[in-house]
Amino acid sequence: QVQLQESGPGLVKPSQTLSLTCTVSGGSITTNDYYWSWIRQPPGKGLEWIGHITYIGVTYYSQSLKSRTSISRDTSKNQFTLQLSSVSPEDTAVYYCARISTGGRGTVGAVMDFWGQGTQVTVSS
Repeated sequence: QVQLQESGPGLVKPSQTLSLTCTVSGGSITTNDYYWSWIRQPPGKGLEWIGHITYIGVTYYSQSLKSRTSISRDTSKNQFTLQLSSVSPEDTAVYYCARISTGGRGTVGAVMDFWGQGTQVTVSS
């Protein structure tokens, strides 16, 4: 069974870079037709897709966050990471990593079938 686990600091100072790692077990991040994504949920708000990295390492980002976001991966560790720069208190949220299952048709009909438990990140001085 695929499992995902987020890790990283729970407190980040404004203007600094938020860095999180998602460790995947039970499946390879290079397996065909799966994407590996980051999602966040600010307090009292809905889920927001941040971006994802495909099984071949191509990245896609939310338009609103693209300028500040970088997703990368380490295939030897079966991990992928999120870096969100120049953070402010508005970036305070629970951050999740999740697998996107595409069925070989890109994001058409895709589902996020496995999720990490989420990790609280607070941006505060």
